[in-house]
Amino acid sequence: MSAPLHTRTAGFDVAVRDLTVRYGRTTALEGVTFDLPAGGIYGLLGRNGSGKTTLLSVLAAMRRGASGLVRVAGEDPFENARVMGGTAIVREGGDVLTTEKVAANLRFVAGMRPGFDTAWAEELLDAFALDRRKTADSLSRGQRSALGAVIGLATRAPLTVFDEVYLGMDAPSRQRFYDELLADVIAHPRTVILSSHLIGEIEHLLERVVILDAGRVLLCEETDALRAKGLTLTGPADRVDAVVAGLQVVGSRDLGRTRQVTVFDDLDEGALARATEAGLELGGVALQDLFIHLTAKESR
Repeated sequence: MSAPLHTRTAGFDVAVRDLTVRYGRTTALEGVTFDLPAGGIYGLLGRNGSGKTTLLSVLAAMRRGASGLVRVAGEDPFENARVMGGTAIVREGGDVLTTEKVAANLRFVAGMRPGFDTAWAEELLDAFALDRRKTADSLSRGQRSALGAVIGLATRAPLTVFDEVYLGMDAPSRQRFYDELLADVIAHPRTVILSSHLIGEIEHLLERVVILDAGRVLLCEETDALRAKGLTLTGPADRVDAVVAGLQVVGSRDLGRTRQVTVFDDLDEGALARATEAGLELGGVALQDLFIHLTAKESR
């Protein structure tokens, strides 16, 4: 008899091939393909309506695609008790029992999840100042999000998905969540997918990024490699244009005779040398800025 999936590796790997999902005549995802190795923190980014939540619901076995292949820990997750038992998804609002007290929510999850760390969950409740005696529906939006975050963290599922769960949480609470997540994934490796609009806050956590745009994968790359492709060049417009000729320009703005362009390309030493020789100012690009440029309509 094979061992339970959640004991095989430190996290589940994810493989998606040519996935298409439709709602009636509307295509939510089309031809989606990417890989996430087991054991890491990954970002799923996309503008509203890009298909992020649909994709996560497929990975969490809540929905089945019209076509394509999805494998979590090497198996089709849909109606697969072993894979589903090792997968946890927490969505905006916390996915909690709204009419039950906070303490009861923890007891319920602990009874369903053998790896649930009750002692750590209790510590997290104190860290987020959550009253155990209150029902979930009496909590503020941010507090319900924090309760969902506590459950997602303490469950320690081999595949843990947070779909905008930190919306509504204030900045200190979000930072505490990021710190707790990073520290615990280092101590207890697993696969974590973060879907968020707060890219600037989470980019330091992410090993790989999947960007969805209008239901398709725009790119799937290691975060460091993605940042390395982004560069701003600033200087006289004619010199900037000469240097970036042939490169993928994803953004441009002018201030008088000065032009700043954002390029997204594999820049070799020759291109960098030409930029330096032309007296251009070179600068890096934050992941959030790259995301904005790459998903802007004029860049598609």
